[in-house]
Amino acid sequence: MCASVSMSPNEDPSDSNSRSNAFKGVAFVARYMGEKLPVTVTVILPTRNEEEALAPTIDAIPRGWCKNLEIMIVDGNSSDRTREIALEKKIRVHLEDRKGYGRAYRTGFDVAKNDIIVTMDADCTYPAELVPTLVKRLLDDDLDFITCDRLSLAEEGSMPGIHGFGNWALSFTARILFGYGIKDSQSGMWVFRKSIFDNEAMRPTNDGMPLSEEMKILARRVLGKNKAVEISVPYRPRVGEAEIHTWGDGWKNFKFLFARRVGLHRTRTPWGSRDSNPDSTNGDLPEQA
Repeated sequence: MCASVSMSPNEDPSDSNSRSNAFKGVAFVARYMGEKLPVTVTVILPTRNEEEALAPTIDAIPRGWCKNLEIMIVDGNSSDRTREIALEKKIRVHLEDRKGYGRAYRTGFDVAKNDIIVTMDADCTYPAELVPTLVKRLLDDDLDFITCDRLSLAEEGSMPGIHGFGNWALSFTARILFGYGIKDSQSGMWVFRKSIFDNEAMRPTNDGMPLSEEMKILARRVLGKNKAVEISVPYRPRVGEAEIHTWGDGWKNFKFLFARRVGLHRTRTPWGSRDSNPDSTNGDLPEQA
């Protein structure tokens, strides 16, 4: 099952040794205890063969803290029980057979029904229990975009060997090329207002892993540093086998950074979903036949 964080009532937020200090700018809260936030929220989980970790990831997302909470997977043609598990958990399933991590998000951002979007991987690495706190921070500080830094609080075993070095190298390169001050260019946990995409300049173009770094580049460039901030959160060891290809995806990320910097990147597929994409809300998934 996914790990969670909690904060003892006796911990002092001002104590530099307190766990509450680790989540910079936001108190650690395992369960949101205040009144319901006056917003609607969609949590998007891109999936491909995540049957081992999907259920605990879904279960770790708190309920009952906002006006409406939609949890949705955008599935890239999983060959295991990923979609069946999502349906058993009574969450929305949108099937996107066009390949790519970025393609899944460029579809999910379009079809998400609610005002605020939260993204995470479906592998228990991100602190799902902090979703309400992050959304509250977005509202309280009148922000448009939050990206979550994993590097500062990564748990032992969460980013081993070449993965840790690769994340550092990509993040360092992005800071040099774009001067945007983001520590973790590869984080996949973001909290933002869906309305940012009303400005087409804010719509990411990449269908692959580079979409992650592209989101942060665009957020700082289009929204500005006062509206797009970075917050450190815990990062945990993955549950299940990763679909990522370390060397191939790393090279694509490096190439994209330089192509984006000199304006040579290209949009290969249009923004948004297709009318033909099956969706559980329409009852037309293969598993619903």
